[in-house]
Amino acid sequence: MLEGRGDARECGVSYLLMVSEQMHRFGHIDEAACRRFQSSLEFAGRKWNGAILLAGVRGARRFSEYRGAVTGISDRLLASRLRELESEGLIERHVRPTTPVTISYSPTAAGLELIELLQPLIEWSAVHRETSEPRAS
Repeated sequence: MLEGRGDARECGVSYLLMVSEQMHRFGHIDEAACRRFQSSLEFAGRKWNGAILLAGVRGARRFSEYRGAVTGISDRLLASRLRELESEGLIERHVRPTTPVTISYSPTAAGLELIELLQPLIEWSAVHRETSEPRAS
């Protein structure tokens, strides 16, 4: 029995050391930074935003290319999300005065940076998420 308690004590000490290390790494984050982080995380995680940005990074430029790359999104919602991503500075809209007018979209430097920052999450999800369906709670 004492062996079990020793193991539990060692595990508890390890846990406390891990928590202490995490507090040291993240303890400097103030309330305003936390709110900005939460807002950014919610925007990046909003349905379709990541898929649209990834499609742009993979080479989609025209609306039809985005629609083909983002399976399941309606035209109306795709147009809305492209406008939102543009207003956030993550996608640029280019209008060429041809006949008919040609409109294309491309990720901005900030959009590319966001996808780069999300790459570890993409890799994590490949290992830890079995399907694209959310798990029942």
